[in-house]
Amino acid sequence: MSKVTNTTQDPFYFILTGIPGFEALHLWISIPFFCLYTISIMGNITILTVIYTEPSLQQPMYLFLSMLSLTDLGLTFTTLPTVMQLLWFNIREIIFEACFAQVFFLHGFSFMESSVLLTMSFDRYVAICRPLHYASILTNEVIGRIGLAIICRCVLAVLPSLLLLKRLPFCHSHLLSHSYCLHQDMIHLVCADIRVNRWYGFALVLLIIVLDPLLIVLSYALILKNILNTATWTERCRALNNCLSHMLAVLVLYVPMVGVSMTHRFAKHASPLVHVLMANIYLLAPPVMNPIIYSVKTKQIRQRITHLLLQRKVH
Repeated sequence: MSKVTNTTQDPFYFILTGIPGFEALHLWISIPFFCLYTISIMGNITILTVIYTEPSLQQPMYLFLSMLSLTDLGLTFTTLPTVMQLLWFNIREIIFEACFAQVFFLHGFSFMESSVLLTMSFDRYVAICRPLHYASILTNEVIGRIGLAIICRCVLAVLPSLLLLKRLPFCHSHLLSHSYCLHQDMIHLVCADIRVNRWYGFALVLLIIVLDPLLIVLSYALILKNILNTATWTERCRALNNCLSHMLAVLVLYVPMVGVSMTHRFAKHASPLVHVLMANIYLLAPPVMNPIIYSVKTKQIRQRITHLLLQRKVH
């Protein structure tokens, strides 16, 4: 205990928090966390393996899905070390540089997931509304450029907020309210003028958390208009079914993301347990649920996974 008390005096350390009020049960709580992390890692690796080993899946839709799986793996591996070491060994200290690195990757991969989902909605629009031009529009070269643009967008979005935060003094308690570093959490520990940080954060919310879903909704509005005007009922159902996996993935990301933002802004005095639960749902839901959604709802992925499992049984 003395170790933790000493590190709170050290400006180069932050102190992480587990599940408030359930510290004595951390070892038991680690079991569902470990299971969720395992499902996320195994599920996303399986999706990547299936797409990589099956030539028929080397199509834009599945290449974007592989981007989503890589992003989910990045999000998982960003938080796994600090969460599990806290729950298993009660290691609460994290050095200043490591905390900033975690914030960069955590928010970077989170924004990257939003960008990939936006790109996938464009893919669905082209596939349904411009099917004859699909192959010529989404070539491998174009997909590569889109991937590079997504990475640049997320780095350029997150980096300024970290540089703005790093210049400020942390002279309040260094106790964070989660088992990993969040920008929204760290900014509350600053005892200086943070108006620039808040305005930049607000602009970032508008640029990604608001703009991306609006563009996704717009793409689906155009898709809906197209299939209602031209398709038969059978074709309409088939087209909507092809979009269902993506729509579920969008909900899995944005509902918890908006929930965390609203909680930090408007429920500051709520129980710490509420903040912790919302933040964990926000980080664990997409990496865990996306492989399940696409494995269940995408016939080609499901069939290929079944084929791989049967091959392993034979050998």
